[in-house]
Amino acid sequence: MDWWIYVISYLSGSIPFALIIGKYFYKTDIREHGSGNLGATNAFATLGPKAGVGVFLGDCLKGFLPVLAVLFYGLDASPLLVGMVAVLGHCFPIFAGFRGGKAVATSAGVLLAYNPIMLIVGLVVFFGMIWITKYVVFGSLTAPLSMVVYAFIDQHQFNLIVFSLLTLGMIYLHRTNIMNLYHKKEPTIYEGKKVV
Repeated sequence: MDWWIYVISYLSGSIPFALIIGKYFYKTDIREHGSGNLGATNAFATLGPKAGVGVFLGDCLKGFLPVLAVLFYGLDASPLLVGMVAVLGHCFPIFAGFRGGKAVATSAGVLLAYNPIMLIVGLVVFFGMIWITKYVVFGSLTAPLSMVVYAFIDQHQFNLIVFSLLTLGMIYLHRTNIMNLYHKKEPTIYEGKKVV
């Protein structure tokens, strides 16, 4: 087994693009604003569209490149598990005190390399739910759930297990958002508060 690719994947996932872009271009520590998460959604809400897009692309690449490496070079490792390790690195980055983002963009990057059709399904569900509800959290939670349904229909047991665990992880990462929804305090996509 090429175990080293898992280490590389975790380190790749740990690169805090939201922190780097926020501090370098906006002189702002994004962890002190908005949700406090190092993710594209918080970057978009607090720093604006350019920062949000930049963070999203960077976070996507963190998941995309390690999986692509496994597939392109034929490494002895599970491409999906390698991708999930990158997601883990994004959520708990060693370079940012193990306080990261919520895995949406990095998961998208993983799927782009692993199964583009599955990514399209996930994106349709993600943006569809945001359009319907006006809350990002609904898109973030239903997108991985759609992967579970996809794997179930596809009768791919390994994918079913992995995406079920991912869905549970996403619920845990969005627990604050879920509580905010319950207490009617979760902001809609129109209520982001820019700091720059």
